[in-house]
Amino acid sequence: MKTKSPFYTIYVFAKISVKRYFRDKVAIFFTIAFPLIFLVIFGGIFGRSNTSISIAIFNDSQSQFSRQLVSQLKSNKIFKIKSGITSLSQADQQISKNEIDAALVLPPTFGVIQNHKFPTGQITEYYDENNAQVGQALASILDGITASINSKLVSTPQVPFTVKTQLTNQAGLTTFDYTFSGLLGFTIIGLGIFGPVNTFPELKKQGVLRRLHVSPIRVWQYFLANVISNSIIGLISVTIMFIAAIEFFGFRMNGNYLTLAAIVIIGIWTIFGIGLAIGGWAKNQNQAAPLSNIIVFPLMFLTGVFFPTYLMPVWLQNISTYLPLTPIINGIRMVITEHASLITIDHQLGLIAIWAVIIYAIAFRIFRWE
Repeated sequence: MKTKSPFYTIYVFAKISVKRYFRDKVAIFFTIAFPLIFLVIFGGIFGRSNTSISIAIFNDSQSQFSRQLVSQLKSNKIFKIKSGITSLSQADQQISKNEIDAALVLPPTFGVIQNHKFPTGQITEYYDENNAQVGQALASILDGITASINSKLVSTPQVPFTVKTQLTNQAGLTTFDYTFSGLLGFTIIGLGIFGPVNTFPELKKQGVLRRLHVSPIRVWQYFLANVISNSIIGLISVTIMFIAAIEFFGFRMNGNYLTLAAIVIIGIWTIFGIGLAIGGWAKNQNQAAPLSNIIVFPLMFLTGVFFPTYLMPVWLQNISTYLPLTPIINGIRMVITEHASLITIDHQLGLIAIWAVIIYAIAFRIFRWE
């Protein structure tokens, strides 16, 4: 009788693993629903939102000119006009609580024609000293608006120096576009660590791995089958994340989807080795859970999952460089934001390859069937 190929065994176990995954509600939650929760949170904060300045406007003037100016400010996308504020003292309280950025007051004489042949007036801006940067930015914007109005009312002589602005014909990246790669890194953590750490101790408890140990299957076959099944599940999870990000939060993908799929799969393979090592070594959940948390938390907070690593101190950035998830997230971010190819991210791929060798060497060494 002809012996079946060892790759047929891998195929069978990969298929079984995928089926088992879709029957496991906890696994689905941690690999799909949990990352989507963070996507909604960060998308709600950064998605489809340009930088805006929240202000309250007090128009004490009854002039037509002041009403036109207020209407112009309300139609400007830079400003977010806060309604329901009835007094300057109330606005001052909200400014101190950082609920609004500033308050604008148009005095009773604003826009009124008095001794001149054209309307005059001065806008008073109130802002907190702790929010001086936004206050100065608002003042610059208002200077630009009033300068445009002044040029229509008063003729000025030509000046020898001018400034010309030119669009780059490229859509800039939003904060969410940049953050999304970190959320994909969080998805990879869920697939690579939470999955096997929850699954393997349970399989040991049920005696499943003990029975597999006496079967012809080898450790490398079992590992490879699980890696393949997790890659399939990972692509499904990432696809769902992309659909949600594009449809609901205006995410823009600058790179190639096939390149992104490749770096995501490589990342899943690498991080899954950590889950195999922990889940394969631990006899039960009491051993697996604390060890996985010790590894997961540094990966989440030091590798750019939730915020860019350049915001950290230099010494902490140096530590982050040597963590296995950092080159994965950096590679994903370069593909998404810079249209990088696999050749361009060769440095990141080299670091990932080194980590993969180290991780799987440890996983093969400490894996226990029971």
